[in-house]
Amino acid sequence: MPRMTNAQGFPIQISIINESTVLQDAEVAPVMAALQKQVTNDFRSAWGIDAELMMVPKAATPPPGSWWLVVLDDSDQAGALGYHDLTTEGLPIGKVFAASDLKAGNSWTVTASHELLEMLADPDINLTVFVQNANTTGRLYAYEVCDACEDDSLAYAIDGVLVSDFVYPAWFESFRTEGSTPFDRTGRLIAPLTLAPGGYIGVFEVNSGSGWVQDTADRHPANVKHRGVVGSRRERRATPHDLWVPSLPHRKITMNAQQYQQHLQLIQKRREAA
Repeated sequence: MPRMTNAQGFPIQISIINESTVLQDAEVAPVMAALQKQVTNDFRSAWGIDAELMMVPKAATPPPGSWWLVVLDDSDQAGALGYHDLTTEGLPIGKVFAASDLKAGNSWTVTASHELLEMLADPDINLTVFVQNANTTGRLYAYEVCDACEDDSLAYAIDGVLVSDFVYPAWFESFRTEGSTPFDRTGRLIAPLTLAPGGYIGVFEVNSGSGWVQDTADRHPANVKHRGVVGSRRERRATPHDLWVPSLPHRKITMNAQQYQQHLQLIQKRREAA
């Protein structure tokens, strides 16, 4: 089981940064409070990982040494502002594409929970579980703790905020028998390495040459939903780490954010004038 604290054994410091144009800080703050309760009350007891979340005011610089969870409109905005594969200091970063979720009719708060918990469990996006099925073949499972039960319909509420279900360590233990132990927070999964409706998991068939693909609950071929957009964990898992790019210095990100807002305002004026 991963043991994720800082070098002194204290909770990991997570900076919550709201760059989205569709959410105000006042809308993000209560979600952050619910996520803090989820980590402290639910996730820590299962995974032995704790974190302390803090909201970073607009244009302020995140505290040194903190990991980032950034709320953005979409992957295009992330690239335009300068949020890439790591923080400025080369530390883990998670991204929530709130506008994309809202357009698709999905819950951005479930996504925020999902990204936070998976960053805590596998911050370097390189952990896997190997299940060998023959002398020379087997399957690697991505160590993603929310994908198997990630659908919004499986979420649960904390203080009125929907948060993601997540698997327990037992879900990755192939020796477990059906119903022998809890496998996820809400009790929807009854056996290891199984998927709830709407769930999926990244798999790598050893010797197949296929690379990382998505195994889905309905066993249908993966669709566009299962592709990893630029900057997502799925895209970064498939990208060699020596190609990962740190985010820009936060002062530059702030300047880019201002220019981005000005550009959006100009587009809106042109639309109104047309």
